[in-house]
Amino acid sequence: MSALLLIGGTRMLPLERIVPAGSARILLKLELENPTGSMKDRMALAMVEAAERDGRLGPGGSVVEYTGGSTGVSLAFVCAAKGIPLKIVTSDAYSREKRDHMAALGAELTLVPSKGGGTTKSLTLAMVERARQLAEAPGSFFADQLNNEAPLASYEKMGEELLEQAGGELDAFVQSVGTGGSLRGVAQCLRARAPGVRIVAVEPAESAVLSGGATGSHDIEGTGAGFVVPLWRPELVDEIHTVSTDEAMRTARRLAREESVFAGSSTGANVAAALRVAAELGEGRTVVTLAVDSGMKYLSTALYGETRD
Repeated sequence: MSALLLIGGTRMLPLERIVPAGSARILLKLELENPTGSMKDRMALAMVEAAERDGRLGPGGSVVEYTGGSTGVSLAFVCAAKGIPLKIVTSDAYSREKRDHMAALGAELTLVPSKGGGTTKSLTLAMVERARQLAEAPGSFFADQLNNEAPLASYEKMGEELLEQAGGELDAFVQSVGTGGSLRGVAQCLRARAPGVRIVAVEPAESAVLSGGATGSHDIEGTGAGFVVPLWRPELVDEIHTVSTDEAMRTARRLAREESVFAGSSTGANVAAALRVAAELGEGRTVVTLAVDSGMKYLSTALYGETRD
């Protein structure tokens, strides 16, 4: 049995203590149950297998990618299972745990230094360009997650899981935007099968470019590239919520302490926005969001290791 068969089929947990009386119920899909503790396992497998099928990744070839960490860890997991060499471009802006995890799974890392430790447009673009240069080597497959549509089908499958697990009672779906692939894939599924569902995108308040704001630096890893990402489709989204790094981290810590769900800051952003939507919808309605990845990836960061409130 391949470890790749463990990807997907994650469970859903109703939040109880963190949701105020009078609000809609919030169901949290535990994507941290995937093998590397991240939703991005779905994405990585889809990208690699699509490239194998169409010949972009042939025998003896290698994979090259830029990443804030979770996609890189997931690619390292998939490539290790398949025996494929992997080159990753990442940065000191992202957690040490993610970098160590990638290296432990056999990935070769190239680090692009950040300015002040935050995610910015210039950092993202510098990482993309460095990965593009590495991918010029013969036999390389450039995964290019910001432009790769192969994962959309895997996220549409996640949408089907959400509908089934919610028993068809789904009034709103809330998800933060990194590459935009997960929100788009799930939204495409929900628009086809449950067109009345409210689709809510989430982005960092410090870099609210999807909302028409200015680019900026933030520390919600895996979200907010600092520019409008190519996979973004505004027509699929009903509204956009902005969440600050501070609110995302505070909510993630509350999840750990009040719900025993140990997750990252993007999950905190998801739940912070989901709480607002649940308050608006009221009792008898259902809001679904994602526990994107495990808090184990952030033990050395300000989220859990350096700053506690």
